Amino acid sequence: MRIDLNGASTVTDAGTLAVLLDEQGFDAASVATALDGLFVARSARAATVLRDGAKVEVLSPMQGG
Repeated sequence: MRIDLNGASTVTDAGTLAVLLDEQGFDAASVATALDGLFVARSARAATVLRDGAKVEVLSPMQGG
């Protein structure tokens, strides 16, 4: 299926958000996620099903001052 990952069109076979993070090499423990503009908690990623055309955002924390 084709999804939008952080603004880029991406083809994936991942069925869930958790599998997508693993497939794309993200450190799931240190990122925040959103699907179609809605925050997805870490504990809900394995049950969050992806569909064709989904918009996924993966955000890493920033440090600074």
